[in-house]
Amino acid sequence: MRSLTRVDGVVKADVSLEKAEAVVTFDDAKTGVEVLLKATKDAGYPSTLKKERK
Repeated sequence: MRSLTRVDGVVKADVSLEKAEAVVTFDDAKTGVEVLLKATKDAGYPSTLKKERK
């Protein structure tokens, strides 16, 4: 999704529209989760944070 890769600090964004999921690698010194959530919402894809289970 281009809206994620355009955010300053995003290193990688793997998006699966089929799974309705994105895995984003970013520099937290340059951006944060709230900015990423806003970017997807502004692109028409409201999202939430899903924590990875270990």
